Amino acid sequence: MVQQSTGPLSGLLVADFSRILAGPYATMLLADLGAQVIKVESPGGDDTRTWMPPTRDGVSTYYLGINRNKRSVALDLKEPADLAAAQELARRADVMIENFRPGGLARFGLDYDSVAASNDRIVYASISGFGTGAGRDFPGYDLMVQAISGLMSLTGDPDGSPYRAGISVFDVMAGLHANIGILAALRHRGETGRGQHVEVNLLSSALSGLVNHSSGYVAGGTVPFRMGNAHPSLFPYEPLPTADGELIVIAGNDGQFRKLCQVLDLPGLPDDPRFGRNQDRTANREELRPLLVQRLAQRTKDEWFRDLLAAGVPCAPINTIDGGVALAEELGLDPVVAVGDVPGVRNPITFSDTPARYELPPPGLDEHGEEIRAWLKS
Repeated sequence: MVQQSTGPLSGLLVADFSRILAGPYATMLLADLGAQVIKVESPGGDDTRTWMPPTRDGVSTYYLGINRNKRSVALDLKEPADLAAAQELARRADVMIENFRPGGLARFGLDYDSVAASNDRIVYASISGFGTGAGRDFPGYDLMVQAISGLMSLTGDPDGSPYRAGISVFDVMAGLHANIGILAALRHRGETGRGQHVEVNLLSSALSGLVNHSSGYVAGGTVPFRMGNAHPSLFPYEPLPTADGELIVIAGNDGQFRKLCQVLDLPGLPDDPRFGRNQDRTANREELRPLLVQRLAQRTKDEWFRDLLAAGVPCAPINTIDGGVALAEELGLDPVVAVGDVPGVRNPITFSDTPARYELPPPGLDEHGEEIRAWLKS
């Protein structure tokens, strides 16, 4: 049943006992890079199969977006034959990923200690919401973590309500952190022959991913609050109005600000002591903003975008998703790939010798169940 594929992770067998987003996203990326991923689902299937709209041919595009290059088997762990199959899969796997509540797989003999007893080379990755201590029984939903971590306090208008991010940002981040841990553990296994338990939780991923904001509190004692689209440490670094709409304008350093002023025909601003250095511009943003806006209002956002970018000033139109895909296509990034008859977003990593593969469309529930069960009995 196990088929060799191309890619840097070719030959790696991944038992995917995860569902929803963080785990399936992680395993899809591993599968793109050549790992053989067997997706173990309950008889009812991964929850995201029912998360719709939108759909493609009646199938949730949420599910389609994070499950390509996998084989599906539906196993009821309360049934002895299915449980035996799940345990045998874990025994054969190089990597196992799960996001049950901490301790939830112990009663099935599928927790790390039980699996490692028969497979000491296993790299076993657990993804939880709040770790295995006092937060072990908290349900691990991204929106909860956005609220608890402080992200929502940073998102929205200063005088408005807190907002969640437009995507499940910490699920995605935790999936990426899990993959970093898995690859590091595989490197260690290559040297020692021993696997290990890799643990990731959404709250820790969130606090790490809040980077300058969490550092500002931990190292500087500063509790940040939402500033709309403004940045606490840079200006300009936000949308500014033009003749026909807003344009993101960025001066990440003093040289970029000087270039911005050259294009806007404001040559005196970089030498003004209020604006010459980034910390000065940030402190005096309310004086600087109207000077920039007055000039930007004289032309359209597309005209400024072309000229500012040509001068080396970071700027961007505020697109909808279709515009983002279109620009990526225009830039030759080939963002859309065909996986069978299902379009998907290209794996973001490019390799010079071992490119990502796109061989299997997202599987139907238990699509490969008969084949997988027969292989596990052989």
